[in-house]
Amino acid sequence: MADQRHYLTILGLGNILLQDEGFGVYFIGWFSERYRLPDSVRIIDGGTLGFGLFDTITSCENLIVIDAIKTDDEPGSIYRFTQNEMELSHPPATSAHEVEFADILCKADLIDQAPNAVFICIVPAQYDVHNMHMGMTPLMYERFADMENFLLKELADLDIYPVRKQSHA
Repeated sequence: MADQRHYLTILGLGNILLQDEGFGVYFIGWFSERYRLPDSVRIIDGGTLGFGLFDTITSCENLIVIDAIKTDDEPGSIYRFTQNEMELSHPPATSAHEVEFADILCKADLIDQAPNAVFICIVPAQYDVHNMHMGMTPLMYERFADMENFLLKELADLDIYPVRKQSHA
């Protein structure tokens, strides 16, 4: 199985029905339209698939997760965590996919198939589990460029340099 592993998976997580909580999903869609990546890199919309992502997680050497993180900080603040840092300082889970995703990484580690994981997370401006609303607040869209810079730095650290697609305007 090790020789079949992708070098890198970029995984966007989030629930697009809960407004800004869907940031990871919206962002990776935007990013994949802007850049071409080598065949060794996959961009996956993980949505809220939870345990359905187990094969995705165990089939890569490196993993970059883009997600929203609910914490008492200014909306739009961006955090970068390694898996160990995330386990030590991540606030209690605020959605079902967060609980399941932590479990997936734990199970992947138990079978010695866990990738090197980095999390790039943003504090949502709107997150209301009682009032479903598709689309994000303007602040979250404004933060795409900053998240792009974080992701490009992570990719450069892995010696991956995406090629910007030409605009079709």
